[in-house]
Amino acid sequence: MTGRNALPVPFRAPLPPDRARRMRRVATGLLVAMAALFALARTMLGTHPAWDWVLAFSEAALVGGLADWFAVTALFRHPLGLPIPHTAIIPANKDRIADTMARFLQSNFLIPTVVARRMRSMNLALVLGDFLDRPSGGEPSRIRGGAGELAAEVLESLDPERLGGQVKAGLLHQLERLEVSPLLGQMLAAAIADKRHLPLLDALIRWAGLTLEDNEEMVRQIIHDRANAVLRWTGLDERLANSVIDGLYRLLAEVLVDPEHPLRHKIEQGLEQLAEDLQHDEALRERVEGMKRDLLANPALARWWMGVWERLRQALIGAARGSGGGLGGPLTGMLSELGQALREDPALQHQVNRFARRTAVGVATRYGGQIVQLVSETVRRWDARTVTDRIERAVGRDLQFIRVNGTLVGGLVGVLIHLLNAAL
Repeated sequence: MTGRNALPVPFRAPLPPDRARRMRRVATGLLVAMAALFALARTMLGTHPAWDWVLAFSEAALVGGLADWFAVTALFRHPLGLPIPHTAIIPANKDRIADTMARFLQSNFLIPTVVARRMRSMNLALVLGDFLDRPSGGEPSRIRGGAGELAAEVLESLDPERLGGQVKAGLLHQLERLEVSPLLGQMLAAAIADKRHLPLLDALIRWAGLTLEDNEEMVRQIIHDRANAVLRWTGLDERLANSVIDGLYRLLAEVLVDPEHPLRHKIEQGLEQLAEDLQHDEALRERVEGMKRDLLANPALARWWMGVWERLRQALIGAARGSGGGLGGPLTGMLSELGQALREDPALQHQVNRFARRTAVGVATRYGGQIVQLVSETVRRWDARTVTDRIERAVGRDLQFIRVNGTLVGGLVGVLIHLLNAAL
């Protein structure tokens, strides 16, 4: 049954394997054997003096075995199902056992002074260094293979569109908060100050020359259309167009080869003024921000980003599973270098161990009470049968040895008493 009205299922912790079952059968079998031996000795009593000794042994062994069976059984349940007082001790005291376990954990492990003392005797940094710098025997290490495979599986398991959308949303949010106009102005001003704008300026001049070359006919047509009838009748419009085009070519060439050309200075002044306006002109800054917002809201930008993200994701997956360890190779190298440093640098070991010790003490101080409460509440939520089974399976083998020992020791005590009785 499922849904809101479904009854809660009691929590049942997974039980350890029952290793006491065989010893339980041995102890019970020994008790049954003593009972059979006792019955046989009673039947054969008087036929031979040795049977007196057998009877004394079996009788005392039977009493000792039954007493220990009752004591062991009374810890976990009612013997023979009878509600005898002071039996089924563990189920009846389940909550007190939970509190005792929690107090034991707190008083022996979660006291800050105890944690600090135990951590001070441990060199965690050296252990970690040995693990990270463990040689791989010429084969790819588990860290390398695991890192690459893990990275590939994570990238494959995540929804590409959803993850790409989340990354895009994060970038857009940051770009919306970023005011790009002052940033562009500062970048342009720094480029002009360091003369890094000159190659770009030369490239623009060359581009203007190539553009003019590709559009000569359009320039000629414009001049022809705007010339009056007299110029067209005399053919001067063609000569005028050639002069204009040649003059533009000559001007661009002079600006390109002469670093001190006045037009170049005018262009540089314009760039300096643009850098100043980008930083301090409110109207221009608002126009730039508006262009930025329009660009970010353009659906074409979203489609472009999703294409870039998918190519990046596929490239990362291919690198993670590629030959030579992929992403795991650099990661393994860095971890190996860290392991060597942890093994060989006592100062670094001291720092790492001190950090680990302070962290453990801090956890014990801040969360010790919550950990103890978690242990107590967890055991309290277990039903009585689960607690009983877990404890019995954990210590039941030793308890069954007690039954065996009680049976044998009881028999030997019976023989000793019979010996003393015969001597007296």
